Amino acid sequence: MSGVAALIAAAGTGTRLGRGPKALLEVGGRTLLDLAVAALAPHVDEVVVAVPEGALGSWPPRPGVVYVAGGATRQESVHALARATAAATVLVHDVARPFLTADVVARVLAAAREHGAATAALPVTDTVVTASGDELDRASLRAVQTPQGFDRALLLEAHEAALAAGAIATDDAALVRRLGRRVALVEGSPLLIKVTRPDDLLLAEALARRLTAPAGTG
Repeated sequence: MSGVAALIAAAGTGTRLGRGPKALLEVGGRTLLDLAVAALAPHVDEVVVAVPEGALGSWPPRPGVVYVAGGATRQESVHALARATAAATVLVHDVARPFLTADVVARVLAAAREHGAATAALPVTDTVVTASGDELDRASLRAVQTPQGFDRALLLEAHEAALAAGAIATDDAALVRRLGRRVALVEGSPLLIKVTRPDDLLLAEALARRLTAPAGTG
């Protein structure tokens, strides 16, 4: 096995946004899925996308993109994605983060090849407290983003171990850490906002206009 595959989790229904499948929402005139594919395709050998269950025959085809049926949860979708490729290394990315840059992709991919598992992350700048009001040391905290890169065999092992144990995690790096494996942290980007709520979509639209504005304007 060789090569690199981008695995894009795009099976979310966008319930909190209330505007249909999140991956087909437009930001700056392009869908979130098209933005993700465009950011990842130059760095990988194949792109595999998990779409909502039952939507395999209805989503418009995209050159070089393979669709697979996603699951009821993100975890199930990524497991299906990892099983759908034979690539040695995979980059898992959430379609809800539309402003992925080439430098972040390169950093995650290099670290995944070196360590077997890596994720983009940023230092936490806000004060963070627990629900009971205890303040945490933000110097030791990181906000985890995607993409996350893995040796595919390791990712599959992590998912299958979690499935057998009934374990649930919010991202794939957490599943790999369950195995006692280190996940390297590499510098992410403040641009990697996650579109989850209506206010996030407004922010993404404003950011898209800013990023595409001619130099010297705005």
